[in-house]
Amino acid sequence: MGKSESKSLDLIKDLWKLAEDIEEAEISNVEIKADELALVIQPIVSTITKSIHTQSQMIQDAKVQQLVESKFEIPIETYPGKISEVTIGATKSEGGSRGKVVKAGGMSTMPFYSFEKEVPHKPVFAIDIFDVPLKLAKMVKIHYEEVMDDPAEWAKKVVKFGADVVSLNLISTDPLLDDVSPSEAAKVVENVLQAVDVPLIIGGSGNMEKDPLVLEAAAEVAEGERVILNSAKTDNDYKKIAEVAKKYGHIVIAFTPMDINNQKKLNKMLITEGLPKESILIDPTTAALGYGIDYTISLMERIKQAGLLGDEDLQMPILAPTSNAWGAREAWMKNEEWGPREYRGPLWETITTLTILLSGGDIFMTSHPANVRVVKNLIDDILNKSTKGQPVEDWVTALG
Repeated sequence: MGKSESKSLDLIKDLWKLAEDIEEAEISNVEIKADELALVIQPIVSTITKSIHTQSQMIQDAKVQQLVESKFEIPIETYPGKISEVTIGATKSEGGSRGKVVKAGGMSTMPFYSFEKEVPHKPVFAIDIFDVPLKLAKMVKIHYEEVMDDPAEWAKKVVKFGADVVSLNLISTDPLLDDVSPSEAAKVVENVLQAVDVPLIIGGSGNMEKDPLVLEAAAEVAEGERVILNSAKTDNDYKKIAEVAKKYGHIVIAFTPMDINNQKKLNKMLITEGLPKESILIDPTTAALGYGIDYTISLMERIKQAGLLGDEDLQMPILAPTSNAWGAREAWMKNEEWGPREYRGPLWETITTLTILLSGGDIFMTSHPANVRVVKNLIDDILNKSTKGQPVEDWVTALG
């Protein structure tokens, strides 16, 4: 290396050292010839690259060290509101004849956020029965066909399958079917109450004119039992239903078809009629898996969050008839490409139930006994109360 090259390199080194010390430098009146630039450009690039790499490595090392030392803290949300607690059924000391009562609601956080607040009550499961035999999906019917002629025996059967509540549907009262009178339907209610000691949900046929009359007769014979009347709607005589619920000490389901504003309106109307929040359940409509369930998820989450945020007109537990899953043809239709119906149907109802469970559902009206068994086990596992006696870390595959 010649003297000229050596001096150039020394100059560059001095300039670089100066730049490192002062971070910025402005150079003027300096002339560098092309042949000199060619000689020094390589050392400059090499030096700059090495410096950048060293500084980058130091930054990365500092970040890694910082991550190792950091601790994760679960963000805790505190809500100003609380979902009302609804007591279903009444024991002898409370004026009824039920062996026990079940409670729904009472939470002050979203579903299963037990790291924020304790979950006061586990979800409640009802299984549907009917006052007359009717056409059911084959995979459901095989469990009940020997008792479908007797609602009282049917009720005993579903209690054996794990039902916390019996959901009795008086469909024979429909004027387009048997047109059974309200007084005759009330006798069925009495028989079921005598057959089992769990609480009841009592529903009509869906006829807007006749249902309030049927529910009035049912409410009278079930006085003191604190049953659930299914249901009050904006287009039926909700005032009569609210009146008999107050008179005989029952609970009313407020049903609306997937509209949070109408749900809020109906709830407020029932409260105006004198029903307390503790005597109202919300049924905002439950769609089947694959058939609009995304709307149901969104609606239930909005209702639950609104209640927790302080909206008193939406602070009631949510009831979900997940037996609606059997309305999806994929649950019952014979199709070899879809897999065996023996598994497909129960799975369709179970996944529907699990979806609503995580969206805000508190009470479930179901059909297939396997659905109740699987979901109850899963709830215990999520809450680390597994019957296996050990905490479950991977609850997604816990039931496998």
